[in-house]
Amino acid sequence: MNITLENEKDNVVKLDITIPAKDAAEAYNNAVRRISQYINVDGFRRGKAPRAVVERHVGIDRIKQEALEAILPSALAKAIQDNKLDIITQPYVTSFKYDVGSDMKVVAKVETRPEVTMGDYKGLTIKVEESEIPENGVQHSIDNLLTQHATLELVVDRPSNNTDIVNIDFEGFLGSSSGEKIQGGEGKNYQLDIAHSTFIPGFAEQLVGKNLNDEFEINVTFPADYHDEKLKGQAAVFKIKLNEIKERKLPEFNDEFVQKVSSFKTVAELKADIEAFLKSQKETRDKHAAENEVFKTVVDSAKVNIPQSMVEREAASLKEDYKQRLAAQGLTWEMVTKAQNESDLLKTISEDALLRIKNSLVIDKIAKDENIKIERGDIETKINEIGAAYRMTAADVLKQFGKNPEFVASLSQQVLNDKVRDILMANNKVEFVPAKKEKKEKKEKVESK
Repeated sequence: MNITLENEKDNVVKLDITIPAKDAAEAYNNAVRRISQYINVDGFRRGKAPRAVVERHVGIDRIKQEALEAILPSALAKAIQDNKLDIITQPYVTSFKYDVGSDMKVVAKVETRPEVTMGDYKGLTIKVEESEIPENGVQHSIDNLLTQHATLELVVDRPSNNTDIVNIDFEGFLGSSSGEKIQGGEGKNYQLDIAHSTFIPGFAEQLVGKNLNDEFEINVTFPADYHDEKLKGQAAVFKIKLNEIKERKLPEFNDEFVQKVSSFKTVAELKADIEAFLKSQKETRDKHAAENEVFKTVVDSAKVNIPQSMVEREAASLKEDYKQRLAAQGLTWEMVTKAQNESDLLKTISEDALLRIKNSLVIDKIAKDENIKIERGDIETKINEIGAAYRMTAADVLKQFGKNPEFVASLSQQVLNDKVRDILMANNKVEFVPAKKEKKEKKEKVESK
């Protein structure tokens, strides 16, 4: 067999394969024998019909197709192996010439892995913004704990305030109280936490200062990006009846409370545990931030020409994954693209696909350069980690997922990712620096809500 390679654009390699006439004829004759085994020809037992009879019965083209399907996989595999092609797609035949008694000529194409030119990925010093433990972090945790164990008491002697929980009847109309009724915009005996409302902006705030059994109207405007196309940016009026007001009564934070809600005996012990937890969270955030920044720096310095066809395949896969996640939430692609521009969403998916491909190529390149091997023990360790995360034994993990080839491939990729990460962290220096002022202020603002 003779093979000639030609590099085309976008990492496509054309394979011109010549299979000797003898081998091509043997493949043809074998195809005739196979076909004769499952066809009925008058006057002949199965498998006994002469070649000429089989050719008349099924046609020469059908026999050639059978011969090609038998001989090409091994021929293509040999071409790829002998030429050490690192392929990322299955080869496909673009043309062939097959005349029995002559050499078989096959032209096939295959897409190969793009070549990555690495920048420096060792000996770097990389600055990473350090996370902080909020000054009020301990008190905030205590307040949350007290809120979780608060009791609700009826209020009858004052108007509602912005920390109350109210019970309301409501009915919504477009434009004015005499306008079109909003479908799904009504409720009876609905309990609403004013401070933590998920209603449209301005709704909960207008329930403040109202008295028990008050009936009143509030005016709101639906957000411009509201999920219901008909209601986007529309003004609306809601008729409200205030049925009940309740306020939270927080328990006293003392040793007795601590013993009741935790395994600790004193306030001091609980505070110390919260402080240790917050410190541990900070260390985890810093570790992940360092790993991400080191990897991002290495990826940014790498040069690689990624074919558009490769991006399109990855984007199509990401889109399908996204659709499946939407379906799990009871949503569809059409519903989402009504709420946001479809072209913008597709652009985001395409950008994510490009980044994922580059990340993967860089990981594979480092693994190759560093001669990283995946051992059986690495897989076993990863299975144990998954089991611990889902409170399953390793045997249960294997029983549930082990027969899925994608799961096995994913495990190997995770192990490879971990090993590359460890090499990068061991061979580069990280310097933690204070977070930028605007980021810190934004974070504190979010945490204060």
